[in-house]
Amino acid sequence: MQNYGIAHVWAQGDFVTRGIALALLVMSVLSWCVILVKGWNVIRLKRLTKNAEQSFWHSDDFDDGMKKLGSGTRDDNPFLALALSGQEASEHHHQTQPHLHDRMDVSDWVTRCLKDAMDESIAKMQSGLAILASIGSTAPFVGLFGTVWGIYHALLTIGATGQTSIDAVAGPVGEALIMTAFGLFVAIPAVLGYNALTRANKALVTKLNRFAHGLHAFFVTGARLSSTKGNLRVAARTH
Repeated sequence: MQNYGIAHVWAQGDFVTRGIALALLVMSVLSWCVILVKGWNVIRLKRLTKNAEQSFWHSDDFDDGMKKLGSGTRDDNPFLALALSGQEASEHHHQTQPHLHDRMDVSDWVTRCLKDAMDESIAKMQSGLAILASIGSTAPFVGLFGTVWGIYHALLTIGATGQTSIDAVAGPVGEALIMTAFGLFVAIPAVLGYNALTRANKALVTKLNRFAHGLHAFFVTGARLSSTKGNLRVAARTH
C-alpha cells in the first residue's frame, strides 16, 4: 500500500490525469480567493450599514449626513453612491440648460438615477459569484472524469499484466477514485460560499432599497420615509 497514494497518482499519471488535477487545484484556489475577498467585503458593508442609515437621517443637514455615511468613495460605499447620485440627479434636473430629461418629472428622473446607482452597487456585490456557481456545478464532473480516465487505464494495465487479485485491482481503482474526492473537495466549499454570499447580499440589497426609498422622498418632496411598527409614514424634513 505504500506504493499507492496521491504522490503515486501524480507520478504514474499521464498528461490527462495531471491536467485534471491541476485544473481542480486552480478551481479550488480561485473559489477560495473569491470566498475570502467577497466575504471580507460583506463584513465591511455590514459594519458600514450597521449605523450609517440611522445616523444619516438623524443629521442636521445633508452634508453632515454624508460625513456619517463613512469614508471611502462611491465605488466601495454603496450608501454614499446612492446619496451622491440622488443629489446630482436633483441638482442637474433643475439646471436651466434644456435637456431631454427636463421633460421628465423630477420624481421619475431621481428614481432613474437612484436605480442606476443601485444596479451598479448590486453588480459589484454579485461579481465573482458566477465563478463560485460554475465551480460548484462543474468540479464534481471534472473529478468524475478523472476517475473514469484513471479506472480505464488501471483496467488496461491489469489486463496487460494478467493480475486479477484483489490487491492488484484495489490499488489502481482506489487511486482513480481520489479524483472524485478532489472534485467534491473543490465543489462543496464553492457551493456553500455561493449560498452564504447570496444570502448576505440579499440582506444588504434590502437595506439599500430602503435607503434609496428614503432618498427619493427627501430629494423630491423634502421629506423622508420612516417606519413605525412596520407601517411606512412620511416624516417632514426639518430645516
